[in-house]
Amino acid sequence: MMMKDRGKLVIWPAYIDKTKSRKDGRIVSRKTSVESPTITEINQAAAKLGMNPEVEADKAYPRSWWENKGRVLIDNTAPKTHHCRRICAAIKEMRS
Repeated sequence: MMMKDRGKLVIWPAYIDKTKSRKDGRIVSRKTSVESPTITEINQAAAKLGMNPEVEADKAYPRSWWENKGRVLIDNTAPKTHHCRRICAAIKEMRS
């Protein structure tokens, strides 16, 4: 089986969702995170930051397998938490 996402990081909406707990998958602080982010917002923010995003809308986060919210693949150029914080800041900027 060939891994097509080599050199990519997976960003699930749960990683940056303020309404989720750390146990539910959030990896950034509540202060940094955004409320109910969509994959469209994550995609736009990542594109704006030059992260070369790819959307996979039919995927479900393993911890909440019943919700098909999708995921976004971005270039692996820094730690995942660093990218997530930058995406959160960009989404907050886009929403305001």
